[in-house]
Amino acid sequence: MAIVEAQPAAPGGSRRRLRLRSPATLEPLGELDVADAEEVRAAVERSRKAQASWAAADFDERARHLRRAVQVLLARRDELAAVIATETGKPAVEIAAAELLPACDALEYWAKRAKRLLADRDLPLHLLKSKKLRVAYKPLGVVGVITPWNFPFLLALNPTVQALAAGNGVVLKPSEATPNAGRLVEELFRSAGVPDGLVTAIYGDGETGAALVEAGVDKIVFTGSVRTGRRVGEACGRALVPCTLELGGKDAMIVCADADLERAAAGAVYGAFANAGQVCVSTERVYVVESVADEFVRRVVEKTAALRQGSGGEADVGPLIVASQLAVVERHVADALARGARLLTGGRRNPRYDGLYYEPTVIVDVHHDMAVMREETFGPLLPIQRVRDEAEALRLANDSSYGLGASVWTRDKRRGVELARELDTGSAVVNDCMITYGIPEAPFGGVKESGLGRVNGDLGLRSYCRVQSIVVDRFGGKSERIWFPYDGRKARWLSRVMRFVWGTPLGRWLS
Repeated sequence: MAIVEAQPAAPGGSRRRLRLRSPATLEPLGELDVADAEEVRAAVERSRKAQASWAAADFDERARHLRRAVQVLLARRDELAAVIATETGKPAVEIAAAELLPACDALEYWAKRAKRLLADRDLPLHLLKSKKLRVAYKPLGVVGVITPWNFPFLLALNPTVQALAAGNGVVLKPSEATPNAGRLVEELFRSAGVPDGLVTAIYGDGETGAALVEAGVDKIVFTGSVRTGRRVGEACGRALVPCTLELGGKDAMIVCADADLERAAAGAVYGAFANAGQVCVSTERVYVVESVADEFVRRVVEKTAALRQGSGGEADVGPLIVASQLAVVERHVADALARGARLLTGGRRNPRYDGLYYEPTVIVDVHHDMAVMREETFGPLLPIQRVRDEAEALRLANDSSYGLGASVWTRDKRRGVELARELDTGSAVVNDCMITYGIPEAPFGGVKESGLGRVNGDLGLRSYCRVQSIVVDRFGGKSERIWFPYDGRKARWLSRVMRFVWGTPLGRWLS
């Protein structure tokens, strides 16, 4: 949605209001009242009251609600798809494949597995055999979830599901560009029968998000820009509140000399232009080995030219969702062309539409002095750079302030994995792209300026918990050898213990 600041809702009133427009047609879609700090704190308190009974419920009871949410989603999938399409202009297949299908999977996955992953664990101790250790996972309390506009339903639902499965309440602040998709998440769980107020959505812009960070929540999950993510991290640091930050990306694609060029070209086009390039793990730069570059580029241009642009129906590429992102794409193209890049296809707003459409664009003869190779574009723009070999491709791929994802394309899968391990990224894919977030087993997140922490996987689920270590004495003696009083005999005994345990083969084996 294009968003325009509007007047207060009533003369002399203090509430701000935002006007919303369709990115596909620029037609008005209504107005949004911005929640103030008091309303945000009230939402957190409602969620906290509801969370007490939710945390007391056993895992099976929570799982029943999550499974009920799947059935609600399936029954209302056409309605949900229509809301998402109105707010984003996405093609129908993209909504089903990247919003609704993974949402169903996330709900069912965590309903099945949270009980096992968060059950108390008894762990054997390597040295202190007179003790036993139990690790317990306890809910944090209320989690604040701040989500973006590019996948407004899935990126709101997925962290909410994991927080709920771990016994938490959630206050959700969807993007001001796509508020109704966030509202769908709140309604979904309400219809599934979770306690009133447990999942509460609040609406507004960056000021509302900042108020949520300061409202006394027990964790913040933020997906968005690096600049805002830094501010969120700083605020959480002052409050000593944990946070997960999923920030920008500049994902590289390495095309090796032995790559299947047909699959690699199709993957490059999909990775660059799916969701109009508005994916944190979009393919934003390609490094192709010189010996196969001509044929690879020819196939990419051919496939790009065949893409159908439009909204809904059988279109392949929809509009950009916010006007400011269209400006970034135009700036990156202009800068690249001014510095010597060549335009092979696209390179302009689509003249057939009034909305925020930019034609899928391929440019070559690029280098790292260009903004398009350094800054996140987040739009339908694919720059391709030729390299001597895989070593140069790897060096250039790692020459970035971002480190979210990347892909390697080669017929030698073992070599592909080796190259992937050399990438300075939170995730990497061999012979595919943009798939890691959709795999619940895979911890997802970035390094460098791409963020902190992980969602998904065992690690992601447990990040919504306080981990408590409980150590129990096994034998109940009257005293312990290292308790008071201290004397020389105890010091000599400790010295003998250290020499035996770490100074002899038998001791090292026992430890």
